[in-house]
Amino acid sequence: MNQRDAFIERLKDSLARWNVEIEELTKRARQAGEDTRQQHQEDIDDLKARRDEARKRLDALQASSEEAWDDMRQGTDRAWSQLGEAWDKASSRFK
Repeated sequence: MNQRDAFIERLKDSLARWNVEIEELTKRARQAGEDTRQQHQEDIDDLKARRDEARKRLDALQASSEEAWDDMRQGTDRAWSQLGEAWDKASSRFK
């Protein structure tokens, strides 16, 4: 597996983990009281939007040419790190 494929696989793994976590958080939100459930739903909606943004970045990276790959990787890596930090912060409100 080359560097590009390994990088893309790492991003796909992150997305898969986020999807599982969204499902778990959704289950927990359903069991919460009304006020808490509403706040959790807002957080879940935010997490879904962040996940969708990450998916778009991954799709763009996969569609990039070999020549543009390095520039795309650098930008995607920075953005993915920021998304991961925001994800951790938002999901921590469920704990």
